[in-house]
Amino acid sequence: MRLAMASKLRDLGSLFPMEAVAIPLGFLMLMGMLLLPMPTLLLDLFFTFNIALSLIIIFLAISAARPLSFSVFPTVLLFATLLRLSLNVASTRVVLSAGHEGPEAAGQVIEAFGSVLVGGNYVVGIVVFAILVIINFVVVTKGAGRVSEVTARFTLDAMPGKQMAVDADLAAGLITQDQARARRRDIAAEAEFYGSMDGASKFVRGDAIAGLLVLLINVVGGVIVGAAQHGMTLAEAGQRYTMLAIGDGLVAQVPSLLLSIATAIIVTRVSGEESLHAQTTNQFNNVQAWWLTASILALLGVIPGMPHLAFLLLAVMTAGGAHMIGSRRAKTQADAKKEQDKPAAPQELSWSDVQQADSIGLEVGYVLVALIDANQGGSLVTRVRGIRKKLTYELGFLIPQVHIRDNLDLRPESYQILINGVVVGRGEVKPSRELAIHSGMVHGELQGQRTKDPTFGLDAVWIDPAQRDYARSLGYTVVDSSTAIATHLNKVLQDQSHLLLGHDETQQLVDKLAGSAPKLVEELIPKKLTIGTLTQVLQNLLAEGVAIRDLRGVVMALSPVIEKIQDVDELTSIARVAMGRMIAQNYAPHGEELAVLTLASELEQMLHATVRRGQGGNVPIEPELAEMLLRTLNEAAQNQSDAGHAAVLVTSPLLRPWLSRVLRARIPGLAVLSYAELPEDMNLRVARSITLQQRAAAA
Repeated sequence: MRLAMASKLRDLGSLFPMEAVAIPLGFLMLMGMLLLPMPTLLLDLFFTFNIALSLIIIFLAISAARPLSFSVFPTVLLFATLLRLSLNVASTRVVLSAGHEGPEAAGQVIEAFGSVLVGGNYVVGIVVFAILVIINFVVVTKGAGRVSEVTARFTLDAMPGKQMAVDADLAAGLITQDQARARRRDIAAEAEFYGSMDGASKFVRGDAIAGLLVLLINVVGGVIVGAAQHGMTLAEAGQRYTMLAIGDGLVAQVPSLLLSIATAIIVTRVSGEESLHAQTTNQFNNVQAWWLTASILALLGVIPGMPHLAFLLLAVMTAGGAHMIGSRRAKTQADAKKEQDKPAAPQELSWSDVQQADSIGLEVGYVLVALIDANQGGSLVTRVRGIRKKLTYELGFLIPQVHIRDNLDLRPESYQILINGVVVGRGEVKPSRELAIHSGMVHGELQGQRTKDPTFGLDAVWIDPAQRDYARSLGYTVVDSSTAIATHLNKVLQDQSHLLLGHDETQQLVDKLAGSAPKLVEELIPKKLTIGTLTQVLQNLLAEGVAIRDLRGVVMALSPVIEKIQDVDELTSIARVAMGRMIAQNYAPHGEELAVLTLASELEQMLHATVRRGQGGNVPIEPELAEMLLRTLNEAAQNQSDAGHAAVLVTSPLLRPWLSRVLRARIPGLAVLSYAELPEDMNLRVARSITLQQRAAAA
């Protein structure tokens, strides 16, 4: 039987945990105190519990590291106020119904507060109670309410700026998505907390007023009950019920004052990572202030007519505190110096000593350090942050943070760009001069040091800043050193963006896509399409200059064929067809004509046969044919660029991947598209058909 009962109790405990039952039971107890008479023993227990709860709350407020660490405080304050008011109702019922029997009839707690604390003198009790009410209502509660109101208003006004700061840090790559979400939650929680504290302060203020009114009602009601119902004289009834009312008021007013102080502590705290104890200890740790105070107290203590013992004793205590603080600080400094001077013990190597290469690095010579120092007017860091934001939007994934550092091994005015620890770009700039780049159409020569633009290799001249306007009037493009480095970095990151996308970045993109297309991701990734395969497809697209902003379109295009096709190049071609309209618009805006280069039919057939004979990506093309093809295409692409058109070669889907891979590094600026990628409604014009008639004539 006992085992069965124990089992049932365990089942009930699992269905209704203690934490879930405590608050409803508390409300039932409050209703019981409001409606039902209570024995004096239970009333004493609840009064004692009320005092203990107030002490716990004030100590929690003192030890909280920041206000949000005690975010439940407004609700706890409401419950504590309701408990105290319920006790006032219950004690009033006991005082008026049994007060004629003697002071002990209302309980030992009320009797002790009414007799011991005020010496049994009801006049002293009234004065003490009035002083407590004034301190609570006029000083503590009013000040805490004003601070809560102002803090809530300022917190709400500052919310948009804080949210923008989080967005800026996220866009700059200083924080992750999870950290940004946590900071946004803290900002919203802070605004809600101070808004709640503004309202909770009204509870405390109302409680102080209610305590005063309850005292007056108890005195008047007690005199009426004692004189009319129990045959007491007005003097006896006044003295008896006034003492009981004062005891009841004091036993409620003391916890009320403690909660008011806790409210003031919470709203006046400055957010930090330390408790009030630690902040007070650290900020009172000023030896000079303690010695000055001890000196002034000692001077006051030797003045004739002053209380010598009190001032001199306190001066000695203050000097002792100053000596103790100074000794502790000296010991701390000595320990720190000893720890610094102590030779480091040889340690075994561990994995923490392994340094991973930065995803993106920018190293500068010592002369260029001023360009990255904002205190010296350097703007390179701001420009780099703008480049990351621009490329992140254009390419469709978060560009990693650029780590900028000086490198004494470089020439003083040189810099180098690294991706995954490998140098992918170098250049040299002159911080005191500006770079005038030959734009193709200039009307004169400039005096200065001849050089090449580090980004595109164009002819350029380093000129004095005073020549800037003159150089622009001649048709030159003039930039400063920071802009030259930033432009070079932008070009390198665009060309090498496929090296910056890895499995982790792809997983982040997939997680973001799952928020807008959950079914698509759930059915396809990773059951049919693995993160590794998707990463390779996205890397191929980026390597060919195709942005991956439309990840949903890429995944939907691969969905019908992923179970049949596993070759990454074929999957990339399928994704390109799905993104054809976006690819084509990079070279001709919507509605405009696109001038393209094509291969003559005999040349295309010859290349088709060559590609079919290739195995494993090795296409056995004749050197003479390859050289002539490159030369002809390079000439055609240059003519297109000179005419102001994009250099676009359109060929068959079979040839496109191979030609793109061969021509991408050898003819910069030439885009290779397949016929299947071009939208049906796009206007095309064949600017030139590539033939190899020279080779046939030679044969």
